[in-house]
Amino acid sequence: MSEQNEVNLPPPKYDPVAVEKGRYDYWLEGKFFEAERNTEKEPFTIVIPPPNVTGKLHIGHAWDTTLQDILTRFKRMQGYDVLYLPGMDHAGIATQAKVEAKLREEGVSRYDLGRDNFLKKAWDWKEEYAGFIREQWAKIGLGLDYSRERFTLDEGLSEAVKEVFVKLYEKGLIYRGGEYIINWDPATKTALSDIEVIYKDVQGHFYHMKYPPLVDGSGHIEVATTRPETMLGDTCVAVHPEDDRYKHLIGKKVKLPIVGREIEIVADDYVDMEFGSGAVKITPAHDPNDFQIGNRHNLERILVMNEDGTMNENAGKYQGMDRFDCRKQLVKDLQEEGILFKIEDHMHSVGHSERSGAVVEPYLSTQWFVDMQPLADAAVELQNKSDNEKVHFVPDRFEKTYLRWMENIRDWCISRQLWWGASYSSLVP
Repeated sequence: MSEQNEVNLPPPKYDPVAVEKGRYDYWLEGKFFEAERNTEKEPFTIVIPPPNVTGKLHIGHAWDTTLQDILTRFKRMQGYDVLYLPGMDHAGIATQAKVEAKLREEGVSRYDLGRDNFLKKAWDWKEEYAGFIREQWAKIGLGLDYSRERFTLDEGLSEAVKEVFVKLYEKGLIYRGGEYIINWDPATKTALSDIEVIYKDVQGHFYHMKYPPLVDGSGHIEVATTRPETMLGDTCVAVHPEDDRYKHLIGKKVKLPIVGREIEIVADDYVDMEFGSGAVKITPAHDPNDFQIGNRHNLERILVMNEDGTMNENAGKYQGMDRFDCRKQLVKDLQEEGILFKIEDHMHSVGHSERSGAVVEPYLSTQWFVDMQPLADAAVELQNKSDNEKVHFVPDRFEKTYLRWMENIRDWCISRQLWWGASYSSLVP
């Protein structure tokens, strides 16, 4: 009797492994999570925010999807035809960076493999990590309809992207811009959108230089920069038109150090008379503000770097050097020539690639953009409508943040120079 009672006693504490064992498989085999077809039930759908196939899920995914799962189960019990749609994101830049990092550990690059073989490696990576993600979804117990699972490079989704791309192009909302300053990632060799740039405070330096005597022999002009390597592409020095210190110099020329090229001193309202010396070196091909000044004064745009962050033929004797190695050598050379007379510590915000971690280079390039102004104007107009029509933000103060974004919108760079993912630029002339 005692032996029988001992056998039937419940375990001393809850054992989730024993309770959950086989349960998820039973749910899937019973197709309990599959949405019905041709039903009169009211539909209720949640599309899972597709995780990137760059790695395994983290605690944030678990928290977010658990809340979604609660909602879908509740709605299913209320009699709705529920679809909780699973899917994953190919995550172009991020996944390519992961695959390339793995290849580097093996001592090869994507260029060694060639595009087709590299893509095979990328698809192998995708399959491996998609498997991990599905296992984690199962452990969480998510009520997903796997019969409808999607991947962002599926044929159907790719066709939808093509259709939207062409429609937006035909409406004039997508365009291929001429040369324009974009965010460039030298590590992955691709353009980035503004939201893919993470700004970090970095301890750097201000390099103060006296550009050599004016061509007419009347003196020199002082400028300062945090990126001396870009001076090799300078095409003018700008001063404020009302700055009494420099009015007599406007229109005169100085010689660009090291390079020896003559560049003009121009007047532009952009220059802050109170900052530094009040004179600014202008490199239209490597700075967005300089690019605009260059446009106003019809300045030449001289790229001094290659796509991988090394210096190009326009950098003269520094050609082939990494941009940061060039900076060190250039600073040394300028000091020896007596041009660089002061270096001061300077904490400044520097853009880094969200995916590769590389310091982003403002870079002159031809890319595809979305014209954001008409879209932003429509969003702002909506917020000016009645309470029943506008979007309500919680807390209320974030409406001001949203409107500030919309009112200071910049066109969105959407093209990427990647092997993993799809390119649609050939769809339009």
